[in-house]
Amino acid sequence: MIVGFEELQLKDRYKIMSRSIIPRPIAWIVTERNGINVAPFSYFTGLSSEPPTLIVSIGHKKDGSPKDTLVNIMQTKKCTICSVTPQHLEQMHQSSESLEYGQSEAERFGIHTKRVVEEYPPIILGSPTALFCTLYQTIELGGSKTIPLILQIQKAYLDDAHTAEGFDIDFVAVGRVGKEYCICDKKITP
Repeated sequence: MIVGFEELQLKDRYKIMSRSIIPRPIAWIVTERNGINVAPFSYFTGLSSEPPTLIVSIGHKKDGSPKDTLVNIMQTKKCTICSVTPQHLEQMHQSSESLEYGQSEAERFGIHTKRVVEEYPPIILGSPTALFCTLYQTIELGGSKTIPLILQIQKAYLDDAHTAEGFDIDFVAVGRVGKEYCICDKKITP
């Protein structure tokens, strides 16, 4: 079957993409403005090592207003992206709930954070890695309610328990496959 995307409804395009581009890593993004905002995004990936950048697409709430993460990044130009492990799965999923602006997911769902770089939002305790980013560029998609942000990585946090010499990082990660989550814990060497 060949399907033309121009003929599909948005929800059907999303279904095809989210079930074909797998597994999708999850950016657990921490921002600060009116409290600590924590939210997961699975339309996220690395973009380039020079400059060190990644891209995350942030949509809008069901009522059409911009998500808090988008508002906060556009205002402060900063965020911290934490890796997600199985121990965080339930809290990460809970943090995807839409709360009133200024209501902290960290407080509401008992997500513990720690500031490790003064000028950036805190990391989520237990995350093996965190990337401290600044807004590099927004991309206009012509009528889309999804806003792709290119973020430049300024610093990284690497938990010593998961990092060996030469920056070899090893941890069990959580990703998305369609609507479900997956645990990425098997490595295969050809």
